[in-house]
Amino acid sequence: MKNRDRFTSHELVQIYEDMLMLRRFEEKAAQLYGMGLIGGFCHLYIGQEAVAVGIAKAIQPNDTIITSYRDHGFMLSVGSCPKKVMSELLGKETGCSKGKGGSMHMFDIEKRFYGGHGIVGAQVSLGTGIAFAHKYNNSQSISVTIYGDGASHQGQVYESFNMAKLWKLPVLYIIENNEYAMGTSVNRSSSTINLYKRANSFGIESQQVDGMDFFEVYNAVQKACNYIKMNDSPYLLEFKTYRYRGHSMSDPGQYRTKDEIENYKSSRDPINWMKHFILKETKSSDQELGLIDKKIKRYVAECAEYALNSAQPSEDQLYTHVYKEKLKNES
Repeated sequence: MKNRDRFTSHELVQIYEDMLMLRRFEEKAAQLYGMGLIGGFCHLYIGQEAVAVGIAKAIQPNDTIITSYRDHGFMLSVGSCPKKVMSELLGKETGCSKGKGGSMHMFDIEKRFYGGHGIVGAQVSLGTGIAFAHKYNNSQSISVTIYGDGASHQGQVYESFNMAKLWKLPVLYIIENNEYAMGTSVNRSSSTINLYKRANSFGIESQQVDGMDFFEVYNAVQKACNYIKMNDSPYLLEFKTYRYRGHSMSDPGQYRTKDEIENYKSSRDPINWMKHFILKETKSSDQELGLIDKKIKRYVAECAEYALNSAQPSEDQLYTHVYKEKLKNES
């Protein structure tokens, strides 16, 4: 049961708008990268929008999120300022990480978003640690810890599973399986392609879900969070999704056929699917949704202009936020 009736027409349009915001923002980021205005690595979220928005809509305000380097989508989905996110991509002082994090290392503690981590799989142990803090402080929060299919092979993932189950930590592990770890398909790199089953050997309940369907994502996350709270145990979800672009902007993606990519775009695109659903099930018109798209494009252009006009970080900020400042009363 997809439980679609629980959303009002207004809420459905807002979900569509949130997903479209992610898409248009990332398209603009790709354009700016191509112009040489974004340095370093840049991993786009295009195609996976239903996952980020579905998670953000399903969790509670006191829950936390941590993910890997494909993080712009999650920053926007939790409500971070798009202008600050764009400024961070351009390395400006008005960025959410003061221009020091760039594409891969974004943070927004006010929105309880803990990054953005460039080391493959590192966020899994960090997210497990955050779950320990939630349990220790009795905060009733869940640590939503997200990683990709490539990170599923990292040893620290399984060390984290073991600790989370032993200590009954409130952590929801989520695999964003977009089918390719950098340039290698899951079929070629995994002895079992059903990655969610790997949690079962640790006694952790798990489920595989269609990550191209917002409703499937939303319902699965709600179910998992309820399970974690009711059973005092971690949970794992594997979302089968797909990225349209290469692993990063420097990846031409020649390991995939054009037919494969076009098939996802034409038949399984999460935003187009939501648009068709809204047009069928609500009184919204194609013209109204078209106006939303135009509004988002204008705003994204404003974000880019804001970032371009922002100042570079000053030299005296080079070593700030690196070491903890020692207080006078500290020995």
